[in-house]
Amino acid sequence: MTILVVAEHDHASLRGATLNTITAARACAGDVHVLVAGSGAGGAAQQAAQVSGVTKVLHADDPALAHHLAENLSALVLAIAPAYTHILFPATANGKNTAPRVAALLDVAQISDITRVLAPDTFERPIYAGNAIATVQSSDRIKVITVRTTGFDAAPSSGGAAPVEALQGVVDSGKSAYVGSELAKSDRPELTAAKIIVSGGRALGSSEKFNEVLTPLADKLGAALGASRAAVDAGYAPNDWQVGQTGKIVAPQLYVACGISGAIQHLAGMKDSKVIVAINKDPEAPIFSVADFGLEADLFAAVPELVKSL
Repeated sequence: MTILVVAEHDHASLRGATLNTITAARACAGDVHVLVAGSGAGGAAQQAAQVSGVTKVLHADDPALAHHLAENLSALVLAIAPAYTHILFPATANGKNTAPRVAALLDVAQISDITRVLAPDTFERPIYAGNAIATVQSSDRIKVITVRTTGFDAAPSSGGAAPVEALQGVVDSGKSAYVGSELAKSDRPELTAAKIIVSGGRALGSSEKFNEVLTPLADKLGAALGASRAAVDAGYAPNDWQVGQTGKIVAPQLYVACGISGAIQHLAGMKDSKVIVAINKDPEAPIFSVADFGLEADLFAAVPELVKSL
């Protein structure tokens, strides 16, 4: 068997999600090839070649692939798909955009958000906001899969020496066009890659209080800032800070939840964190059911006291 991983990258380097997806691919027990498709993405291709467990890197360099448009990227994947038994995408925005198109054009079922590989044809994936785990077996000739990256450790980024093979680019489909991007810039770690996250909920009451109370704690811990959906909907925090089923799925070493009740949709996005600390004055808050350490206290008093103690 030969497995293809479609890399997530910024052209200069691989994103961490690719390393987690390579680990999932290795669990499928076959040769692992990595497709790096972009424009001027030679650096990412060379980095992929050094990842442990990768046996070949396919590098497609074309202006039509510069912005990872699903219509163009899927055409490239389809051209090489017959050589593979599995095609894996990270379950990121780009992966979720391209994988369904590839699966539909191959006339196979997509297997979404896998968290474990039981056998080359059998996988586990969460359902009902993570409250149940489904075991899925597929007999499709080519298995198109998205990988929930928090379910797999990152593959070692060094130790490999895979050959890099150039692929011919694709003709721009003309079905979509890149217009522009508005990127949020921050000195803090990226939320999905952060080892420590301080997250706030609606109990903070305002965006001013959100920043006033949580920013000093995040600064002390060198943490990323997150928020519940309720806090984002109320305008206390920007949308890209949202953690949960409809936000970002995270699994940091430490997750500090301040004033978050623990609704199912939020727990689905952070319950795989290694250590969970909850601060909430409601003793019945569901967040305490998943917390490793819980403090029943008013966060407006407890968090500043914690900052002073650090």
